[in-house]
Amino acid sequence: DRVRAVDGRDPQPSAAVLDSQSVRSCEGGEAIGYDAGKRVRGRKRHLLVDTCGLVLRAMVHSASVQDRAGAKRVLTGIRDLFPLIGLVWVDGGYVNAVDASLVRWAHAQENIEVVAVPRNADVKGFQVLPRRWVVERTFGWLTRCRRLTRDYERKTSHAEAMIQVAMIRLMAARLAGENVEPHGPIETEAAQRLADDLTP
Repeated sequence: DRVRAVDGRDPQPSAAVLDSQSVRSCEGGEAIGYDAGKRVRGRKRHLLVDTCGLVLRAMVHSASVQDRAGAKRVLTGIRDLFPLIGLVWVDGGYVNAVDASLVRWAHAQENIEVVAVPRNADVKGFQVLPRRWVVERTFGWLTRCRRLTRDYERKTSHAEAMIQVAMIRLMAARLAGENVEPHGPIETEAAQRLADDLTP
């Protein structure tokens, strides 16, 4: 009810994708922890991206923070920044049969539907998951920047700023018409899926 289209009708809610990436820290500093699942000592980058993979919100915190707790940090107040977001896709680590508190919290506090994209248990190794490949590709874009291959920052605010700088460079290159060719099977598959999604 805070946003109205020009013709007076309510606009359709938009979707976003949420995921995290644990990275090793090369220096000391604040919020350093250990991610037992990934066996990484450092920090965790939590990204909320739109369906094109562009960052809407980035938060960096200790790697020891669980995904569900980190997701609440990212999604808190998100409707004030992006009123049209009504759906967020996540992986199974955020929502499972043991703990579905994130789904209830997001619906009650932010009026957002959180939907888990399940992994096919019959497939071993890497697999491209519907919707979630978008944010995985964004992590790939970020790690191309040498400053983001590891966490070199002493403060989490500096780490978040470097993510924003990397995305600004990426979007500026697109606006300038710089053509970036995909490299490798994963990027090629992602580029093909994006082209298919954009085809009317």
